[in-house]
Amino acid sequence: MRTSGADAAPEQVRAAFRRLEEDVRRAEAAVAELVRAQPPDEGPVRVETVDGAAAQARRILELETGARRTFQAFLTGLNRVTPVPDTLDTAGGSPDEEGARLSAPPGVAYQLLVDRDFLAEPAAVAALEERVRRGEQVRVVDSPLLKLAVADGETAMVQFSPERAVLMRQPLTTLVTELFATAWRHSRPYLREVPELSPVDRQILQLMLSGLTDAATAKQLGTSPRTVQRRLRALMDLASVTSRLQLGWYAMRNDWM
Repeated sequence: MRTSGADAAPEQVRAAFRRLEEDVRRAEAAVAELVRAQPPDEGPVRVETVDGAAAQARRILELETGARRTFQAFLTGLNRVTPVPDTLDTAGGSPDEEGARLSAPPGVAYQLLVDRDFLAEPAAVAALEERVRRGEQVRVVDSPLLKLAVADGETAMVQFSPERAVLMRQPLTTLVTELFATAWRHSRPYLREVPELSPVDRQILQLMLSGLTDAATAKQLGTSPRTVQRRLRALMDLASVTSRLQLGWYAMRNDWM
């Protein structure tokens, strides 16, 4: 039996993410081996462990505020080390120990990849909208991500558990930048500007495609599930489709997302 184009496309996406998950596991194993194998007191430290949520949050902030050219990050609701408003503060950073706000220097190009768990976090949509408004690139994947940040392609932090992360420097950051590039290629844009859609409709469509329930979407947007359902029904009418699955495919094929 032949597979239709509509059936084949989801399978291709699933296969791509299975490959991505395998790449993540291989990268984790390689970094863990590097940590174990690094001889003490032998040249510059290329790998170091970062233990505890507070230390991880501080390292991520240092990476972002120290970036000169680029800052890339996976953002996930799993193993969170800082609240979303601090992770993506509208002022551009988290509080330092004295309460001052810090931010990356002007001109730093941001690439932020978020997953479904992050989109379900309180204040995530508002924070991401501010990032998009400032011209930063934000994309979405449906598969869970590990927490990861890279500054200038030179220094990277990868979280392996809620309590432990690994900080890497060149040339080891090549592993992380390649992993980021692979995930970025298999992601979709976040809240792309489309003349036919209102900002609220774009948000609802984005969250629906990421798998959030109507109740979770309503909570994120400060409205009711009934309003979400009504607006999705209007979007289906606009796309001339009869199901949410068809609406998702229409949005993808017609460059809504």
